[in-house]
Formats: sequence, structure tokens, C-alpha cells
Amino acid sequence: MHLGRVIGNVCATVKDPQLEGVKLLLVQPLNADGTNTGIPIVALDAVGAGAGETVYWSGRREACLAFDPQVPSDASVTGIVDTVSGPGP
Repeated sequence: MHLGRVIGNVCATVKDPQLEGVKLLLVQPLNADGTNTGIPIVALDAVGAGAGETVYWSGRREACLAFDPQVPSDASVTGIVDTVSGPGP
């Protein structure tokens, strides 16, 4: 799983029929300290996340497992993050 921040929605006029009704989100991957890393990705929303929320997302095969029945996906938002904590300096 990876951290990310939802920075927008994606509108697709044509998509796989299995994805009908599934929201597409634009997600900026984050480091553990909350700084941006890499380029934004498009991810399927399995949890009802919204713009500005910190989320965790899964990629590759695990992205398909967030839905039942499984759908074709390279990335899926699988949770909304309340807080991030770790060891101090």
C-alpha cells in the first residue's frame, strides 16, 4: 500500500463496462512525511474518498481485489487515512 492525496476527479466518457458507476480519482503519491513523490496517477475509488483527503492506494494485482466482482485496475484507493505517525527525530 502507498500513501497519496486526492487532487481531483477524472471523467471518462468511454470505459470498460465493468467500470460503470466506479469513480475515478487523480491521486498524488506521497512520502511518509507528506511530501509529493512521483507523478499523479488515476485510481479507482473503492471507499468514497474526496478531494484533499489523504488515502492509501494499492497497485498492480492488489488493485483489482478491492472490488467484488474484481474489475480491471492498475491502481485503487482502498482506504482513507485519519492520521500518520511515526518515530520522532
